[in-house]
Amino acid sequence: MRILLNIIWLIFGGLWLALGYFLAGLVMCILIITIPFGIASFRIGVYALWPFGKTVVDKPTAGVASLIGNIIWLILAGIWLAIGHIVSAIAMAITIIGIPLAIANLKMIPVSLMPLGKEIVDVGGSSDQARWTPA
Repeated sequence: MRILLNIIWLIFGGLWLALGYFLAGLVMCILIITIPFGIASFRIGVYALWPFGKTVVDKPTAGVASLIGNIIWLILAGIWLAIGHIVSAIAMAITIIGIPLAIANLKMIPVSLMPLGKEIVDVGGSSDQARWTPA
């Protein structure tokens, strides 16, 4: 079921969302100081291509630097990427088949707003990880 949802996701919105993340990553890599934002954007872009079967968890080593970086990210790119998720979720929710994809889009908004201090992992047996899964 995950593969089918990922294929539908890729065709109807994942590709465009990933391109947005990759564009943000390229822009962030222009300056040396914003390269960590670019790397985070590329990481989330790959997640946006194939989200079902993966989950986002907090890194235990994240600290104050991640918080400050997330505030800067929010201003520079996070809001625009979150708006992209909202628009895509509305478009996907029009059909019954698209409702799970719309829900997955809405679940990706927190990581699009605050990507630093997060890690994308495969879904395991843990109940903590399962609650953040797009599917």
